[in-house]
Amino acid sequence: MSSVREVSVGTLKMGGKNPVWVQSMTNTDTRDVDATLAQIRALAAAGCDLVRVSVYDEACAKAVRQLVDGSPVPLVADIHFDHHLAIMAAENGIAKLRINPGNIGGEAHVRMLADCAKRHHIPIRIGVNSGSIEKDILAKYGEPTAEGMVESALQHARMLEKAGFEDIVLSMKASSVKLTIETYQLAAQRCDYPLHVGVTEAGLPGQGTIKSAIGIGALLAQGIGDTIRVSLTGDPVPEAKAAWDILRALELRTHGVQLVSCPTCGRTCINVAGIAERVEKELADVKVPLKVAVMGCVVNGPGEAREADVGIAGGKSGGALFIKGQPAQKVEGDLAEILVKAAREIAASKEQA
Repeated sequence: MSSVREVSVGTLKMGGKNPVWVQSMTNTDTRDVDATLAQIRALAAAGCDLVRVSVYDEACAKAVRQLVDGSPVPLVADIHFDHHLAIMAAENGIAKLRINPGNIGGEAHVRMLADCAKRHHIPIRIGVNSGSIEKDILAKYGEPTAEGMVESALQHARMLEKAGFEDIVLSMKASSVKLTIETYQLAAQRCDYPLHVGVTEAGLPGQGTIKSAIGIGALLAQGIGDTIRVSLTGDPVPEAKAAWDILRALELRTHGVQLVSCPTCGRTCINVAGIAERVEKELADVKVPLKVAVMGCVVNGPGEAREADVGIAGGKSGGALFIKGQPAQKVEGDLAEILVKAAREIAASKEQA
């Protein structure tokens, strides 16, 4: 895999040795500024580092100014077919553009857009999906393949390169997990552009979350990917949580609470699921890295809980509270409340450190 170049997206640096950034996309009418801003803010609160909005007409492009002014995170404009909309979005403060150079009207339009993006210091993401590969490439390979998708993406990139523009991010998504993995592996070998990774049209939360975790996780585990989007049907806010769960599982981002809880068995002495759900919900606003354990019995529980910043292991009467570096404390009563209180005290001390 090549070393990855770095681009700037508003206040963020993408690629290089920077963190893997989390993003999602609004599904409101972009022309409805209040509704769109509300969703942008909800996504930012859920952990998105940047948010994409559809810009499909001039009213959307004009709304970009208010959206940018009211957004707590950098915004990306999703553009198809009309280079004028991309230029308007850039002039209204957008931090990044998502286009396909091949569908915005030829070389002259590509050059106009490249000049505008360069003037405003805006990177461009080229987005290729398995369902939108050019007919000649599809005919060449007979079906969507990793080779064809990478060829398509690099062909688009060359249009921008020819116009003197190289602040490019690539994405080559498929709804097939296997094809997604193969495509990004090949892209990482053939270019050094930052990669936006995701499984497109993954489906509803549940199956879609699993497909995304496998596809995105497999690539990130190989060091491939600079920003990720979990694509789920419906409310986009759960996409951010799923993305963070993937990053925490791979220890690539440690922001917030990582909950460890046992699967339970016949030895379980406490309501592990109930306590874990309550603890996760009540600590959702914690921003500092914090590992919290809820374990059901005294067999493996104490060992796992001791490895966390704070944890509970259930016993026949009450439980044991483990705070890293301290002897276990026997506790009784509302174990979830006890654990949440201890976790918040540790989080507060980390914030002050």
